[in-house]
Amino acid sequence: MTHLAARHDPAAAPALERFSYDDAIVRKFVVATMLWGVVGMLVGVFIAVQLTLPQANLGEWLSFGRLRPLHTNAVIFAFAGNAIFAAVYYSSQRLLKARMFSDLLSAIHFWGWQLIIVSAAVTLPLGWTQAKEYAELEWPIDIAVVLVWVVFAVNLFGTIARRRERHLYVAIWFYIATVVAIAVLYIFNNLAMPSGWSKSYSIYAGSQDAFMQWWYGHNAVAFFLTTPFLGLMYYFLPKAADRPVFSYRLSIIHFWSLVFIYIWAGPHHLHYTSVPDWASTLGMLFSVMLWMPSWGGMINGLLTLRGAWNKVTTDPVLKFFVVGITFYGMSTFEGPLLSVKSVNALSHYTDWTIAHVHAGALGWVGFMVFGMVYWLAPRLFQAPIARPSWVNLHFWLATIGILLYVIPIYAAGLTQGLNWRTFNADGVLQYDFLSTVTKLVPLYWIRTAGGSLYLVALVIGCINLAMTWSSRPKVYDEPVYEAAPLSRGWKPAPAPPSELPKGSVIELGRWVDRAMAMRWHRGLEGLPLVLTVWVAISVVVATLFEAIPMFAIKSDIPRIASVTPLTPLESVGRDIYVAEGCVNCHSQMIRPLIAETERYGEYSKPGESVYDHPFLWGSRRIGPDLAREGVRNPSALWHLRHFNDPTSTSPGSIMPKYVHLIDQPLDLAAAGPSVGALRAVGVPYSEADVAGAAEAARAQARMVEEQLIAENGSADGVAGIGERKVVALIAYMKRLGTDLDKPVEVAPQAPAAAAADASSAPAGGDAARSMGSVR
Repeated sequence: MTHLAARHDPAAAPALERFSYDDAIVRKFVVATMLWGVVGMLVGVFIAVQLTLPQANLGEWLSFGRLRPLHTNAVIFAFAGNAIFAAVYYSSQRLLKARMFSDLLSAIHFWGWQLIIVSAAVTLPLGWTQAKEYAELEWPIDIAVVLVWVVFAVNLFGTIARRRERHLYVAIWFYIATVVAIAVLYIFNNLAMPSGWSKSYSIYAGSQDAFMQWWYGHNAVAFFLTTPFLGLMYYFLPKAADRPVFSYRLSIIHFWSLVFIYIWAGPHHLHYTSVPDWASTLGMLFSVMLWMPSWGGMINGLLTLRGAWNKVTTDPVLKFFVVGITFYGMSTFEGPLLSVKSVNALSHYTDWTIAHVHAGALGWVGFMVFGMVYWLAPRLFQAPIARPSWVNLHFWLATIGILLYVIPIYAAGLTQGLNWRTFNADGVLQYDFLSTVTKLVPLYWIRTAGGSLYLVALVIGCINLAMTWSSRPKVYDEPVYEAAPLSRGWKPAPAPPSELPKGSVIELGRWVDRAMAMRWHRGLEGLPLVLTVWVAISVVVATLFEAIPMFAIKSDIPRIASVTPLTPLESVGRDIYVAEGCVNCHSQMIRPLIAETERYGEYSKPGESVYDHPFLWGSRRIGPDLAREGVRNPSALWHLRHFNDPTSTSPGSIMPKYVHLIDQPLDLAAAGPSVGALRAVGVPYSEADVAGAAEAARAQARMVEEQLIAENGSADGVAGIGERKVVALIAYMKRLGTDLDKPVEVAPQAPAAAAADASSAPAGGDAARSMGSVR
């Protein structure tokens, strides 16, 4: 099969080049998308069951805390990631009239990405995690991600360089933005100091780490779950509807507004925390502004169906696209709403955020993926869909599943937010934390049913695609196309003259007329390097405007003299806390809201977390806040019993048991390297601290065991705990929040020296107290 490009002057036209498209790589990514989708959502259903039935936590490696990041990474990077690559590889070749730059690079990209996913599936249940949301993978895998992303970027930009179509269609703009922004975000957020092959510490600490994480976290949603899927929408929706995009001008405004505004919005995740107020306020303002371009994209998508709405009733592909774009509109309205401080004060740490995220992931991302896959399947496998009626069944089951998922979780989020802040007539908090948890269990069961229905729909889709694949021809037909190569030395054509008459009075109107016509942008669409540079400038400049003050203004994060680094045993306990995924259920950030200070104690200060690599403020409260746990609950015996059987201390708790921490021996061989790595990122440990870390940890472990024996009244049941992992976690729990209650020892000095010291307190307190005793 040959397609001949049209030529106005055959004699003058250059010789045509013959080429074919690499659809084999697209087939691989499509299959991987669906298979990893099943895995990711199966894990999601399993952890949903664990929140209703704690007995479903099947030991150390299959607990909620370890599986939750596996679920998020599988859905984002395996399911959505493979779908992105399928969309890019299929549409880019056709839009650029060129085969991908290198079949070898395509293969390296595919198999490298699958290897990364498998590595994540193995290491996350093992507890190898950085504890940073959507960035949990440890440093060796991070390096692999960057290398594979570079391969992808070279392949895409190489294809753009050898294209046979001068004009870059809007979908390509969004793909370029994705490649550039994700590279910047992933590299700078994941800078860390390794202490071994399976452990590293973020180079950022406390408030600055929180800022970097949500700069990344919010924009990972922007540039991994939004811009590439908008590119997908701009290509596959017009194809499926057989209609052109509604508005070229609107697509330009949509693109550049998102690229410039989105990058500023991350700090809105940190309202009322220890991040400076100016940062979260700035994030809120830009988040609210995001509503307009986001809805511009939604309108552009839905109005592309003008004159084709009758097809929606009969074409399940269009059904998927329409519902997906509608969820995009809903999510991008709700996002700015949740960024407003008064709303965020209610919604933050609750399941409202979980409902919002899943409406976007299952509705927008999921439905756009399914629509694309069903449109691609007969073209890639060169066979009709095996069971067309099953496509409709997939659509309706998935739609009902989403509703059954998000509606009860919205209700759960509102219940949490309102119960946590309710006072009775005597001015006392009306509900304790645990009573709110038990109220939500029926809603969690409904959520589990909805997620299960969505999963069943996906499995039906996989079976349908497998049956379609089984009816493929023995040898795929690979059409050969012909097109003229691009002429070199091309320059954008000058903009046509304005229709307004000349005259100084209306000269301003002439410029406005040209700007509104968007003629200037047409030339930019033929200059991919210039377009890429402007995207990079938009991302980097916006980032620097927030990041420079965040790191440069020291007064925004005032140091507290009584705050000292953790002891080696407490640091080991913190590593266990991270490995077990406790940050997925507990926060360590008390906001300056009356309900929170009444429930948990004094609000958290920026200076308290200056040595926290990474920060552990959390984003959800399935369990209570722990920022003042050492003050509110200093009993070592209570913590031991709680880890052994949470219901023995908290009846109705849905927390899993951590018996393995009581059974497993405490290995302090990594204490020295861990303290050394923390010293390398700025925690004021001395060389002696590093060298003596293991011995200091053993001494403190013996002290904790002695306290356990004293509280228990005998050694029965607690003897030998000082040699078990749980003792380190108990030591860490007992330390939390106690620094503010410590007296600061001041050495005698002359009055003049005392006056000088009062104006400039030491940044990290007395480093000699970094090996403080057990709290």
